[in-house]
Amino acid sequence: MKIAIASGKGGTGKTTVSTNLASLLSKYQKTVLVDLDVEEPNTQLFVSGNMIHGEIMNKMIPEWDADKCTRCGKCQKVCNFNAVMQILDEVMIFPELCHACYACSELCPVQALPMTPKKMGQLTHRQNRNLSIVESKLDIGEEQAVPLIAQTLEYINKTFSKDVIKIYDSPPGTSCPVIEATKHADFVILVTEPTPFGLYDLKLAVETMREIKKAFGVVINRQGIGNEQVEIYCRDENIPVIATIPNLRSIAEKYSEGELLYNTVPSVRSALENIVKYINSLEIGTIII
Repeated sequence: MKIAIASGKGGTGKTTVSTNLASLLSKYQKTVLVDLDVEEPNTQLFVSGNMIHGEIMNKMIPEWDADKCTRCGKCQKVCNFNAVMQILDEVMIFPELCHACYACSELCPVQALPMTPKKMGQLTHRQNRNLSIVESKLDIGEEQAVPLIAQTLEYINKTFSKDVIKIYDSPPGTSCPVIEATKHADFVILVTEPTPFGLYDLKLAVETMREIKKAFGVVINRQGIGNEQVEIYCRDENIPVIATIPNLRSIAEKYSEGELLYNTVPSVRSALENIVKYINSLEIGTIII
């Protein structure tokens, strides 16, 4: 089972839900926590393990071979991202714009644009008993998160069997990285907060999940700091609110110290159990706790 934790905005508590849910589940079955917020991964601030694998992650970028090139201009025409431009007799490559679609390379009639690897980040895999923690981190200056997210998911599919529960800590927002992180999930948990900002961004996230036809439910974090508009919206839109986490000082204190919450805060443990109960009711798989 693949469960993605997402939100319309940052700071709602995605990592809180992801790390505590994964840690709780790992007490009963093999679980992998995957940090797909590759621009700012932080799950390992809360869960640690022994390093068992690390690798450099590359994306493929075309490299111009001036000796082979006939200056036909086809590469520039087929590139939808303006990453290849021909200026007089020179062909210029802009790696920051390249989406590694291979169009220019594959369609070049004289193979003058071979694809070459370019480092974009790194992946680490740590193990703590039944819990695996996989984190990918984009290099500073790299502008595209999607290729690294896609390669991280490929690593997960290659490394872990289907019977392992997979928890994806997704990027915030509703742009391409979120789509990549959630499109293969069996269920998406949208974490929000009961504030006007939380409601506005939740609506965007709901529209996104409906567009890509994903089953989803809502978890309201820091319940009590705002108003009831998020609950009213979910009720009117027939969106299940599968758990709430209260706004408690004890939660903030433990979080700021990098501690997990489910063992010491009963309301967090109860919320996680409600999440598991709801997911089990969907008959997309069985989670044991």
